[in-house]
Amino acid sequence: MVLVVSEEVRAAVDARQPVVALESTIIAHGLPRPRNLQVALELEDVVRREGAVPATIAVLDGRPHVGLDKEQLERVANEDGIRKLGHRDLPLAVASGVSGATTVSATALLAALGGVRVFATGGLGGVHREWTVTQDESADLGLLARTRITVVCAGVKSILDVPATLQRLETLGVAVAGYGTDRFPGFYLSDSGHPVDWTLESPRQVADVMRAQDALGGPESALIVAHPVPEAEQLDPGLHARVLADALHACEAEGVTGQAVTPFLLDYLVRHTDGASLSANLAAVRGNVRLAARIAAAWASA
Repeated sequence: MVLVVSEEVRAAVDARQPVVALESTIIAHGLPRPRNLQVALELEDVVRREGAVPATIAVLDGRPHVGLDKEQLERVANEDGIRKLGHRDLPLAVASGVSGATTVSATALLAALGGVRVFATGGLGGVHREWTVTQDESADLGLLARTRITVVCAGVKSILDVPATLQRLETLGVAVAGYGTDRFPGFYLSDSGHPVDWTLESPRQVADVMRAQDALGGPESALIVAHPVPEAEQLDPGLHARVLADALHACEAEGVTGQAVTPFLLDYLVRHTDGASLSANLAAVRGNVRLAARIAAAWASA
């Protein structure tokens, strides 16, 4: 098979021990060196301290890997030319023998193929602003509509059209629940300003929903557990609103379009909040990883 599952991850999956999938784009493209490797190792350590096995996912020399050792993590963090791969890119990457970091869609797909049920990330992709003009929607949504995996995230990136994304998830039949909240989180913010219909209060409740998904035998869709960044660690809402508005104007003025929009806006936020947006992002990711490990443990103990 093309897929390479590490011995540690394979043994844990076979023994029904808790495993948490982690994406690699934050390592290769989301953080500067050497902080990116430090964060990658820190997140894996968070998973281990909760009694679970981390499964960081990436493609190396055309081979998709579920679970990386330290040397492989160092390659993703430090090697020039690491591509950014969504799930549509995987066959091309495999056939071409290239190396790449996996986005949410590629990570979710490879995790599911490797038998890993729980995945932690920062924020999902979604429907972009001005969708009626650009028709720009993240591939994350369609992939999650047909992949049985539980994704712990801090909502969707706040640069997106949040209500349109929630509506699209409903249309696609993807279950969304707030964790300890009836509000949908806003990535850098604890509250996006939009409600969710369901609230789950414990890892055990999340695991119960996962078991109910399997028992019902419905479409192989995901469960999104929307876990807000703590208010004390969120980006100041006023600063967020002001800088995001400026970023959107700058994006339009500079003619940035297509796939370049998201990295442009995120980079603008980091630079014009003096790094505060990045700190909020990392706080959200750490919390999501910790919660995902606890959910994986509750799932494994059934």
